[in-house]
Amino acid sequence: MRFLPRIFKKAIRTGRLDVTWPDGTSTAYGGEGPGPEVAIRITDPGLDRKILFNPELAAPEAYMDGRLVVEKGTVHDFITLFFVNRPRFDLTPTQIFWKGVLRRFRRLMQHNPISRARKNAHHHYDLGNAFYRLWLDRDMQYSCAYWEPGAETLEEAQTAKKRHIAAKLALEPGQRVLDIGCGWGGMALYLAAVADVRVVGVTLAEEQLKVARRRAEALGLADKVEFRLQDYREVTETFDRVVSVGMLEHVGISYLDTYFLNVRDRLAPDGVALIHSISSNTPPGLTSPFLRKYIFPGGYAPSMSEAFGSVERSGLWTLDCEVWRTHYADTLKAWRERFEAVRGEAIEMFDERFARMWDIYLSACEGAFRHGSSCVFQFQLARNREAVPRHRDYIQPAREALKARESQVLERLLASTEGAF
Repeated sequence: MRFLPRIFKKAIRTGRLDVTWPDGTSTAYGGEGPGPEVAIRITDPGLDRKILFNPELAAPEAYMDGRLVVEKGTVHDFITLFFVNRPRFDLTPTQIFWKGVLRRFRRLMQHNPISRARKNAHHHYDLGNAFYRLWLDRDMQYSCAYWEPGAETLEEAQTAKKRHIAAKLALEPGQRVLDIGCGWGGMALYLAAVADVRVVGVTLAEEQLKVARRRAEALGLADKVEFRLQDYREVTETFDRVVSVGMLEHVGISYLDTYFLNVRDRLAPDGVALIHSISSNTPPGLTSPFLRKYIFPGGYAPSMSEAFGSVERSGLWTLDCEVWRTHYADTLKAWRERFEAVRGEAIEMFDERFARMWDIYLSACEGAFRHGSSCVFQFQLARNREAVPRHRDYIQPAREALKARESQVLERLLASTEGAF
């Protein structure tokens, strides 16, 4: 081991890392400032060379395969230790070279024609409804929650997210809404039940679609909400409103223009769209090789400059842009804690390696939002610059009105997943 000891000595200052090497020797790093205290054991002599070429993939795979063992603390502590010391983890010339190579091919890696988009959606979202039900909130919201002051539960924060989005859409009873990437149906059903609108929800995940349709039937909303197994590029109707939460990350860099042109073409002349997406506070980059290989093949969270460029080329007006900073960190923390509580059940469904993969996924993403450059944006878009009031004052009264109407239907909405599996 020649590379890793040098890197750890230079980078680990905050917190403490004790490493037992493959030859049985041990070394301690850090201790200059308070932080996570972690001990790891490396059993693979070749890990040093593998990390030299691709640390963001080699380290997670070593943990998943048991070649890197966390003996003190948790893998979450280990990942947090990395994030708090990240500014000193400089890229080597080899890593810079390979990142440059990958950047040249990123459009190919994110090539998402309809056939590939369906395959990518199946990889992640069709793992099984029972698995996601183990650790998501009761409404099965799988995107960033909105943590209002005083919010204590994931259910409260996810309901606040739906309420906030509905308020910004400036909905009127009877309007038609397109939900691009409708998931298990929670947003569409909320809008129909609380805002009294008609919704078409489209998804490429067959398992999600089954649950969404069953929920609509159970709630007596099948006449107001239609769920389809359909790509957003295949929708042809016009709608008063378009909402898309957590879908833009699956479009791919080559299809951003196509996506926003489709949003434009689906909107009525006075229509309004609300696009909610993961992004970053940095220039355009690359999807983590771990996420790309194991979690979200074809996925890419566009920078705000990339997304804005496509909006500008679409001819849509950007009426509002709101940036959520650490809301997703708190959401991921809640998911991680809930997953830890049911980890044994996840192992029974899959295996230990899968559970370790999910440990890394949730912890690394939480770290990226809490300590890194990741964030969430909401673009409010329209064909007509006067589609919503000029001042944002209308949003809070709309939220209060929605909250008042929630009291009549919220428990039924949350409970509708119980018989849908």
